[in-house]
Amino acid sequence: MKVTVARIGKAHGLKGEVALDVRTDIPEQRLVPGAVFETGDSGLPQLTITKVRQASGRWYVGFEQITDRNGAEDARGIELLIDGETSDEDDAWYVHELVGLAAERPDGSRVGEVVELLDLPAHDVLVVKESSGNRAMIPFIEAFVPEVDVPGGRVIVTPPYGLLEGEDVE
Repeated sequence: MKVTVARIGKAHGLKGEVALDVRTDIPEQRLVPGAVFETGDSGLPQLTITKVRQASGRWYVGFEQITDRNGAEDARGIELLIDGETSDEDDAWYVHELVGLAAERPDGSRVGEVVELLDLPAHDVLVVKESSGNRAMIPFIEAFVPEVDVPGGRVIVTPPYGLLEGEDVE
């Protein structure tokens, strides 16, 4: 299974440097000179990092295969991929591990299915598709998602009343 480490963003400067939309919790270990990433079906099958820097909380990199602004602009949106099956951190999961899990209440009643994980500034948010088709956004914090059981194929959710369709705020 391929895991996205980052997505290439805007071109920065004239020499092919790009901003990255980082998708890993350990960018300082993964985004280093010499690191090679697969890119999926793009016109560039692999990209090799030649330089890395941070400025104002953003990551900027240069690649061996991208040498000018035009190449950097053409690369926008390409995902940098690595091989990965499961996360090696205790309370961390890859998106592909969460998508497809059943979302259930503590009593076992089904709420819906996890269809996406949004990486928002304050915290991650699970997007759960309810049986009605409504998409509920549940903050991925321990208070609202106290248990993630990947082998069991489910997450336990305890969102506040009113967040799910059909519930009235008390």
